[in-house]
Amino acid sequence: MLHLKHLKQYMAEMITGAGDGIGKAYSFELARQGLNVVLISRTLKKLQAAAAEIECTTGSSVKIIQADFTKDNIYEYIREKLKGLEIGILVNNVGMLPNLLPSHFLDTPDEIQSLIHCNITSVVKMTQLILKQMESRQKGLILNISSGVALFPWPLYSMYSASKAFVCMFSKALQAEYKRKGIIIQVLTPYAVSTPMTKYLHTNMVTKTADDFVKESLNYITIGDETCGCLTHELLRSFLRLIPSWVLYSSTFQKKYMDYLKQNTNTI
Repeated sequence: MLHLKHLKQYMAEMITGAGDGIGKAYSFELARQGLNVVLISRTLKKLQAAAAEIECTTGSSVKIIQADFTKDNIYEYIREKLKGLEIGILVNNVGMLPNLLPSHFLDTPDEIQSLIHCNITSVVKMTQLILKQMESRQKGLILNISSGVALFPWPLYSMYSASKAFVCMFSKALQAEYKRKGIIIQVLTPYAVSTPMTKYLHTNMVTKTADDFVKESLNYITIGDETCGCLTHELLRSFLRLIPSWVLYSSTFQKKYMDYLKQNTNTI
């Protein structure tokens, strides 16, 4: 675990996509460690509910910023809202998956630009905003949430997979640039986590709750520039690497995967 005495050097943490899922779980877990938090997300009611719950249960101070990361004109507004705040931990969590079920690239034409803004532009712009503070203080922590599907070309999730692969390469390149300046930049590549985006996949040994995933992931912050965030997902990644690509890309495998998703969610 990233120890409390290490966290205390930071003034506040900021999480994008903090209204629910992994972002909300990071907000709670780090607030429990004694940090004040800044929550950014699109839905005001979710932000207000999360903020009230965090303040009530942890005693930490919470600031909320409503912003839609599928747009590209929000960053000056966010910059203004952050004036006077020292952000020591940034969790770039916000992201969108147009459809949990596999779908062909040409079947999602209206969502391409929104996905680019949400999954790619948000990571770049938010990092640009906060990294300047961290560089001047010679300390800071940035956690960028990618996905296990970024580690292989993933048919029928082409845009999502490619956007998350960008997050991986961007994060690891930045860590090489800024490591000597006391800044930790780590990318996380989880597989199945039960969240609203994954239609609350049924939990099991592999599929984690958001709370369990976040708690375990914080144990691995100092071990390298990339981690799956939990041991079972690391093992799954190792197993998938043993499977020939022609098997992963076969129509039989894709059908079995779709059947698994349909059987293990409550809303598909």
